[in-house]
Amino acid sequence: MKKNVNLKIVLLFFILGIILILGLGASYILMLNQIEMLGTKQENVALINNVNSQLQQTRIIIIVSIIIYTIISFLIGYFVLKALVSPMKKLIKSAEEIALGENAKINFNVQNISEVSDLENAFNIMTNELKQKLSEVNRQKRQIETILLHMTDGIIAFDLEGNIIHINPAAKILLDLSEKEDNFNKIFQKLNIDINIEKIIYLENWTSSEQRKDVGDKVVNIFFAPFQDENDRPAGVITLIQDITEHVKLDNMRKEFVADVSHELKTPITSIMGYSDTLLEGEYDEETREKFLNVISSEARRMARLVTDLLTLSRYDNKKVTSEITSFDLGELVKKCEEKLRFEIEKKGHNIECFVTASVPPVLADKYGIERVVLNILSNAIKYTKEHGNIKVYVGFVYNDAYIKIIDNGIGIPEEDLSRIFDRFYRVDKARSREMGGTGLGLSIAKEILDQNKGSIDIKSKVGKGTEVVIKIPTQKK
Repeated sequence: MKKNVNLKIVLLFFILGIILILGLGASYILMLNQIEMLGTKQENVALINNVNSQLQQTRIIIIVSIIIYTIISFLIGYFVLKALVSPMKKLIKSAEEIALGENAKINFNVQNISEVSDLENAFNIMTNELKQKLSEVNRQKRQIETILLHMTDGIIAFDLEGNIIHINPAAKILLDLSEKEDNFNKIFQKLNIDINIEKIIYLENWTSSEQRKDVGDKVVNIFFAPFQDENDRPAGVITLIQDITEHVKLDNMRKEFVADVSHELKTPITSIMGYSDTLLEGEYDEETREKFLNVISSEARRMARLVTDLLTLSRYDNKKVTSEITSFDLGELVKKCEEKLRFEIEKKGHNIECFVTASVPPVLADKYGIERVVLNILSNAIKYTKEHGNIKVYVGFVYNDAYIKIIDNGIGIPEEDLSRIFDRFYRVDKARSREMGGTGLGLSIAKEILDQNKGSIDIKSKVGKGTEVVIKIPTQKK
């Protein structure tokens, strides 16, 4: 290709030179015609001599011009060839390297191949490579967009002017944004957050990059981080919004739990210390001493029950409870629990009825744990039902679950408390619960046991009318 290009360039300039020389030749021929027209007359001798002189000069100019122009044509051809073909060779080489990879070894002889064809092939390879790269970029872009679209955390990207570059649906929901909140200042002024985008970008180390805010019934954590462009210059701010409502609730529950445990332990300890100190300080008759000792014993037992319940919950929380899964008859278990509580039932004069469907299949669960649950629910029904009340117990089977339904006509539970009755230490009437010896952990333990056995518990109640508790336990599959 190099020789062809060289020849074409030289030929181009040579043709231009020929055209110019032909023009000079035409002038020369015109001068000859002029001499012939003048003839040999004496009066034209001086004019003819002058024209001959001009012809001689023109002939010399033509010869010199041909020589000079030929040399110039070759020189121009060489330099033009060097200026045009060399970059083309570099472009071909670069294209081959891009097409074959940086580590590929290129070994070809430029003199023996057609450079036009090679350049075309290289550009085709480059085009295919670019298409593949663009396809890969588009695929990654779609992946990122899909991830951002389905993220539970909110993401907002702002440019240097505070305009929104990107926002995902989660961010709009978590911050409760409308169409008019379309830039940095409007969004965070609405949330009453005093923050400046310039400080985040340029004074990152001196600016708080994390904020916690209540938005409606949610608590969100907002994190700000500047990002840079390909030249490492500030390009904007990324804002991450996380819903930490559940974390805050759990933290509050933990604090409340610690406070409740402290309070529940402090009350019996205070009573024990008070009565003990009183006994030590003076002489009392036998009746008074017996009364004080009964209070001390009662409070000590209450504290022991509380510690036992706490240890039970801790074992269930840490999955350290050894459960023996066996197949057993649920109806027989309920009747056994009823017999264990017979003394409390007769003491309050309750009328208790138990109905068991004969076709209830055996259940597969931890028998000791289920017995504890039934005893707890029956005990609550006995405690919180006034004397001579009615308690009905049904044992049946629905789909793949056996159920125990316990219905009483006791004092009932207010509707607003139903959602929290399984919380630890939560009691509707704390004074009455303590008076009856309750720790506030019975229902929490019952729910933990049923969760471990893939069962469930549901409570419905109305104040003054009674409570209905339904316990479901999976049956043994045949």
